[in-house]
This record gives sequence, structure tokens and C-alpha cells, in this order.
Amino acid sequence: MAEASTQFDAIVVGSGITGGWAAKELTEAGLKVLMIERGRNIDHQVDYATEQKAPWELPFRGVGDAEQYARDYPVQMLNRHFNEFTQGHFVNDRENPYQTGQGTAFDWFRSYQLGGRSLTWGRQCYRWSDYDFEGNKRDGHGTDWPIRYADLAPWYDKVEEFIGVSGAAEGLAQLPDGRFQPAMALNVVEQALRERILAQYPDRLITIGRTANLTQAKEGEGRGACQNRNICARGCSYGAYFSTQSSTLPAAMKTGRLTVVTDAIVERVDYDATRRRVTGVRWVDRNTGERSSASSRIVFLNAGAFNSVQLMLNSASEAMPNGLANASGVLGTHIMDHANTISALAMVPGFEDRTTYGNRPTGIVVPRFRNLDQLDGDGFTRGYSFQGGALQGTWTRGKRMAGIGQGFKDELQKVGPWTMVLVAFAESLPRAHNRLVLSKQTDRHGIPQLEIHFAHGKEELAALADAKREAGAMMAAGGAQVIMGFDQPNNGGTSIHEMGGARMGHDPGSSVLNRWSQAHDVPNLFVTDGAQMSSSACQNPSLTYMALTARACDYAVRELQAGRL
Repeated sequence: MAEASTQFDAIVVGSGITGGWAAKELTEAGLKVLMIERGRNIDHQVDYATEQKAPWELPFRGVGDAEQYARDYPVQMLNRHFNEFTQGHFVNDRENPYQTGQGTAFDWFRSYQLGGRSLTWGRQCYRWSDYDFEGNKRDGHGTDWPIRYADLAPWYDKVEEFIGVSGAAEGLAQLPDGRFQPAMALNVVEQALRERILAQYPDRLITIGRTANLTQAKEGEGRGACQNRNICARGCSYGAYFSTQSSTLPAAMKTGRLTVVTDAIVERVDYDATRRRVTGVRWVDRNTGERSSASSRIVFLNAGAFNSVQLMLNSASEAMPNGLANASGVLGTHIMDHANTISALAMVPGFEDRTTYGNRPTGIVVPRFRNLDQLDGDGFTRGYSFQGGALQGTWTRGKRMAGIGQGFKDELQKVGPWTMVLVAFAESLPRAHNRLVLSKQTDRHGIPQLEIHFAHGKEELAALADAKREAGAMMAAGGAQVIMGFDQPNNGGTSIHEMGGARMGHDPGSSVLNRWSQAHDVPNLFVTDGAQMSSSACQNPSLTYMALTARACDYAVRELQAGRL
């Protein structure tokens, strides 16, 4: 842990996707910044312990210790990126407990280390459109966003150009094009289905996933092109995918104005009721239990949506008894996570003589086509998108086949049949009863645990039912045979897109933040992670978090310089 002085221009709580961006933008603007991370330090290239290892170099050949997982990782082990290679990049559930309310099934996937979930994220980067920013106003669910696409477009440009996003421009109003590096290629089955489905459904487009994996090196930044290994969650010494370690942290450190403290759990933000300003933060060393503090002119909360809300709730004071910046009473409410399920898994005949090489680190996406210029959904007013892709069976299919001997092995040397999967991500509506509260139970440092109350509603269920029907129809149009599909959502949290709890809005009486991600009640407090979201759209939200963070930093610096903070 780095030694920190006690006075800074800005404190950034969290070092993940948005925390790294806040540190970069604020230090490059000339501010002296303290970034605090609750997890361990991980140095780029040096500490990716399993990146280059083969399965036989690990005790459990990459599968992991089932007994340990049941004891220490009962939630994290459900994450598709979690295995023996990556387990060091996920939290120990036993040491980091949380609670759920009655009737709530919520799998909270977390990565507490320098870089946070920027080391383990799926890297899908999609702009939101005005269909998304205007949705709340149009149908009355939630509160109107105080911004529109035009407010964010230049910040999307800035973020995409810096992190490096590969993708194909498609000219869709509901999924605006960006500043892309050359796209990765659809495989032969995906390309065939794209053409066949478009012929029957002109509004439904299979395109390559827009991903923060470089297809062209960024030489001046020490980042190489993607090697198509698809083992990103181990850490990437090439810097080929965007992470705090590969990108924003080196930029911030280059300024000489960043101090980083790790293994430090922030337990409260201090508030001066006389000045109506936050003055700094207090934290506890997770290893020693020692408590420390630092002061600053502004504070940015980037600990992850739910952690930032937990911190604000735990920062209640005599002046703000219901939580920091919570005069509205809505802090902790209207949390969201996309409703997801496998809508269709289909066999695609006719391509048994074709195969692919390498492990492309992205799939496909079918952008939203429901409830755009007219409401055409049956029982739902928002939309859904599909992600997935075409996959070919490899020798590992032998695990599910009968056989023995040389003939069996020879058969497994041949390429297998092709399957196509479409996973629906349906927009989660903001609801007051989906909320976060502080539990009466505490962690080992005496900090109240978070208690999650969450359930999908009838609109999400109707959207997934429609997605199953339409996915089946699309596969039939593509000449594929559906063998299974579902219309019930997986547990909350499984999209790993938790949002809300400190939403933006026009009215201080019904929202926590204004259009600049700035607390209505506390002008020098900014919340720029997923907590600020007023709706969820059906796209992955991380690119929007980063754009909002860069925008808020620019505003905060201008306000500081003008003496208003």
C-alpha cells in the first residue's frame, strides 16, 4: 500500500473501469488525486499469475478445487469467466458477505483488486441512443433522464478512441456507430445466418460484437493487438483489451499527480453540514484493521454501483440521517440488472466441412428491434437484444459421448457440428421496491453488510417470452433447428450489469444526482459508476459509464477552477 498524504484535490473511491477514468481525467487536468482501492495491488504484466500457464501446470488442471469453491466462492463460481486460472481476480464470498431480502435471488459477481472488474469484464461496448435516454419519459417508468444522446456523443468519441473498440459500423439509429478499430470477422455460419435472416426480417441484423479488444496496436501507449486467445480474465500482458492497468492507470501515473492506496475499504465519506460539502473519506486497512482518513476538495465515488450506494447509506450523519445526499429519500432505490436467458440454442447443418482458427474474444449481437418508433411489444414497452454466436464442437465433445480406443480418438480429431446460441438481454425497468438497504449484520470490520431486494417484473417476463418466440423464428429463417430455448430469467445479477440506486434526474426531490453526475444535495460529490443510471436500456452499460465519468470530470474541474466547489 502506498503511503498517502492527507490532503488532495480529489479522492476517487474505486479503481475499476470508471475509477481509472476519473483518476486519468482529473490528474491530466492538473489535480492532485488519491485513488483508493479496497482490494490487493495487481501490477500490469507482473502479477497476471496464470496468464501463460497450461492446464497441466495447475493443481486441478484449470477446473479448480470443488471443495474450496463451495466454501469460499459459492456465488463467484457461477460466473462464466471464473475458473482456476481466474479465481484470483474474483472476491472470496466467505470473506465478503452480503444479504438478500425475502424472495430475492441475486448473484453479485465482484472483483476486489486494483483494476476491479476491468480485469474480468466482457468488454462489450455499445452506445446508448435516444430510444434509451427518452424511454422513461415516453412510457412513464422511472424518472426522465436529464441528458440525451447529443450530450454524451463527444464523450463516447473520446472514450472509444482511447480504450480502443473494434466493431462494424451498421448505421442503426438504435445502436449508434462509434469510433471503431477494424472489426473482427463473423464466422461462416454467422455470416450465412446474417444474410438469411435479413432476407426475411430486414429489421434484425446480426453484427459482430463491439469489443474493447484492439485489432490494431496502440504503439505509443504500449498496447499490442489482440492475440485471439480469449483468456482475457487472466489479465493480458499485451494490453490488448482495455483495463485500468493497461490504459487509464499508466496515463494517470504519468502525470506524477496520482497516489494509489490499496487494501483500503472506505467506510464513510465525511460531510461538513455548515459548508454543505464533503471533506474527505475514512477507510480501514483490510489486513490490519487500522483506520485512516484523507481530505479533499471533491470526491468521486466509483466503487461499483452497489458499493457506492452502500457507502453513501453508511455515511449517514446528524445532518443527513437517511444517508449522504439523500434528501430525496430515493437513495438505494430503483436498482436494475438486465433480465437474461438463452432464447434459442439451434443446430445449423450444412457447414460440417468448414472450421475456424483462433479464439475470437467476442461474439455477435442482434440490436434491439422492438418498441422503437412504435410500440409493438406484447406486454412490454422497452426492448431486448441478443448476444451469442455460432460455435463448433471440438474434441471436448468426447466428454459426453460413448467410446474408447483409437477409433474414438480419431473421430474426435474431426471438427464437430455447428450450433448457434442467442441469449436475450431484456431491459430492466426502474422500480422503487427493487432496492438496497443496510443489513443489521456487519462484516469483520464492523461495517454494515449490503442487503439486496430485487425481482424482475411482468414487463421483463413478457419481453423474454417474445424473445424466445422471435429467436425461434429467426433460427428457422436461417435454416437452423432449435433444440432448446427458455423464457424465464436467470437470477438477478447474472448479467453483471447492476445499475441504479443513486439515479440522475431533473428534480432534486426524486433523484440523487443532476445531469453532471453531481449530487443535488452535496455539490462537491460525484457518483459516476453504475449507481447513477436512471434506466438500463438493453445494451451493455460500461461504455456509457466511462463516457459519463469523463464528462463529469470535465465539469468538476471547470467548477473547481471557477471557485464554485
